[in-house]
Amino acid sequence: MTDVNDESGAPARTEGKYTALAVCWVLGLGSLVCWNSMLTISDYYYQLFPHYHPSRVLTLVYQPFAVGTIAILAYYEAKIDTRWRNIRGYSLFFISSVLLIVLDLVTSGKGGVGPYIALCAIVGSFGVADAFVQGGMVGDLALMCPEFIQSFMAGLAASGALTSGLRLITKAAFEDFHNGLRKGTILFLAISAAFEFLCVVLYAIVFPKVPLVKYYRKKAASEGSKTVSSDLAAAGIQIQSNQQEDKTELLSKKQLFQMNMDYLFGVFLIYVLTLSIFPGFLYENTGKHRLGSWYPLVLIAMYNVWDLIGRYIPLINWLKLESRKGLFIAILCRFLLIPAFYFTAKYGDQGWMIFLTSFLGLSNGHLTVCVFTAAPKGYKAPEQNALGNLLVLFLLGGIFTGVSLDWLWIIGNGSF
Repeated sequence: MTDVNDESGAPARTEGKYTALAVCWVLGLGSLVCWNSMLTISDYYYQLFPHYHPSRVLTLVYQPFAVGTIAILAYYEAKIDTRWRNIRGYSLFFISSVLLIVLDLVTSGKGGVGPYIALCAIVGSFGVADAFVQGGMVGDLALMCPEFIQSFMAGLAASGALTSGLRLITKAAFEDFHNGLRKGTILFLAISAAFEFLCVVLYAIVFPKVPLVKYYRKKAASEGSKTVSSDLAAAGIQIQSNQQEDKTELLSKKQLFQMNMDYLFGVFLIYVLTLSIFPGFLYENTGKHRLGSWYPLVLIAMYNVWDLIGRYIPLINWLKLESRKGLFIAILCRFLLIPAFYFTAKYGDQGWMIFLTSFLGLSNGHLTVCVFTAAPKGYKAPEQNALGNLLVLFLLGGIFTGVSLDWLWIIGNGSF
């Protein structure tokens, strides 16, 4: 049995902590690897569907499914089994990734309205899977130690960096081949599908049996959480119904919302700003440069790499933003990037654009981790799960709003 530190309530022995951190990182990677794959192969879809604005349209299709699903799941989160939710989410990611390959093979890599509608339908399923997984995982990890959320969030960013790196490699490897762009894309999607299958195995079999994870889930069950029962059963632990009763009155979702409005609207604003620029503006509004078709890929890669770096900065205590007021001010200051990108696209060179894109990623990753690790502190497990789902709801809402505002670059100014 795991010893407990009486002062902090944290386990004194941390068997399996590094295993859990590694698994959380991979699960975070799997939560976005499919979607980031779609973003990084946009050059291929621009070749197939040159008049349909793929990077903007596909993002806009993705988000309503994600937001609508997470809204329903967040409302019923206390009654939804976390294990059921996450396994089905990762499984849907895997199936949808395979369907993208099948679609391309069936249509022989040709464009047209029919294939584009089918592509949009598959992208919608990614949005549903995202809502299942991100809300489920954040809610699950919120009742554990903050390092698990940080590792999961780093994995989310790593998916972007990894897919960007793989895309650059596959584009270079197949560039001189006949239909090289298509072949590289199919290989790329196959790798993404393999990652999703790995996530299903890790979450279903490995993660529930990690000693530290079992400790936190038993603690959550003792505080009244009903969402962890199946995961505990998978680890061979049966919780009696009377063990799950906690007579302490829990905060309602409305109370949690009112007490955490700065965090919730903060994460909303982080992603409104980010997605109003990334990826649509970077693909369509940065002009022509000597890097040619490589230029948007380089910008996407720089964003993803610095987003990943930003998510590790809070591990350095003196660089972690813990002041709620300071955190919100920093989030608001990021909106100065909008005029900065506008004038750089019109008058600046590619060096300045790469610098701004890197800072966009760095600040996005840093502020995201600061919010998600700070917000759940001090609450009971069922409240942490509910707050985690609310944070993801506002995050996805911010993404949807940002994607919608991204079209203003076209409506207001066209391509520079």
